[in-house]
Amino acid sequence: MGRGAFTAAPALGVLLLLGSLLGAATANVGDSCSSSSDCSAGQWCFNCEPEFSGSHCVRSAATNTFQLINNSLPFNKYSYLTTHNAYAIVGEPSHTGIPRITFDNQEDTVTDQLNNGVRALMLDTYDFKGDVWLCHSSGGKCNDFTAFEPALDTFKEIEAFLSANPSEIVTIILEDYVHAPNGLTNVFNASGLLKYWFPVSKMPQNGQDWPLVSDMVSSNQRLLVFTSIRSKQSTEGIAYQWNFMVENNYGDDGMDAGKCSNRAESAPLDDKTKSLVLMNYFPSVPVKMTSCLQHSQSLTDMVNTCYSAAGNRWANFLAVDYYKRSDGGGVFQSMDLLNGRLLCGCQDVKACVQGSGVVCSS
Repeated sequence: MGRGAFTAAPALGVLLLLGSLLGAATANVGDSCSSSSDCSAGQWCFNCEPEFSGSHCVRSAATNTFQLINNSLPFNKYSYLTTHNAYAIVGEPSHTGIPRITFDNQEDTVTDQLNNGVRALMLDTYDFKGDVWLCHSSGGKCNDFTAFEPALDTFKEIEAFLSANPSEIVTIILEDYVHAPNGLTNVFNASGLLKYWFPVSKMPQNGQDWPLVSDMVSSNQRLLVFTSIRSKQSTEGIAYQWNFMVENNYGDDGMDAGKCSNRAESAPLDDKTKSLVLMNYFPSVPVKMTSCLQHSQSLTDMVNTCYSAAGNRWANFLAVDYYKRSDGGGVFQSMDLLNGRLLCGCQDVKACVQGSGVVCSS
């Protein structure tokens, strides 16, 4: 009797554990939760107040389109989740010894962003302390209280991701205030990223298609870097951003419902001599609470608005703050929409897979 009771208790515990695990594995977006362990893979437990009273499972990772469909199309035939000010992370400790007084835009590390499916990073680079730093500053000057970390630290995170994921491509878009000769090149070299460099000479002119992703992977040229300083294209071989892409307004102007116009440095959005389209969707002042609700129908509406403004071209890059915050599918659902439209004309990329069970809505 004693032995039977002894063995039954662990068996019951195993059954309860299995039940818990199975429950977590079958959780749907929108289900109530008390922690992220209650949610399925690719989700986290989040309270999007004031929309919800209580926490629910919401998406936390992007669909890997290369794995789901293929990587045999040109680079510009896919869309890539982009984090605005990817380095400006909540809780990042001061690296200068001075308390930081500036905005943050993201909530997890660059490594976590990449592991969750982010494939383009917006970084602000500055001359600071005889080196190149990432700063959220103004006036083109980095200060102790606006500095986040040396660029080398973030570049090493990117290098580690590319090394561990040999089929993935990462794009870096620099708001560049580095004027030291070869300042950026030196940091890219020190980080080990130059071995993945996609050269300007292979970037298409006059709106032509980019090379096939599969070819970029096989040649190991899996890092694209764009700078906001025109002269660096000739002096350091870093592509001048607006030679190759169009971009809408950033900040509040880029979120004005029903409107999508180019930022001042960019050619008009419908200029098809640039084969990449970057869509910004974040406010001038980042607010975590409101970002949750912004990543809903209003984002989907703007995706469609910018499609029309860009001459019936879907965005290749979608840049946001606090990318995981939403009331359900959020930014990740918008990415599925963009890749679905690009790859098969459907509203969800999963519908591009034959037998997936997802209905193709055009």
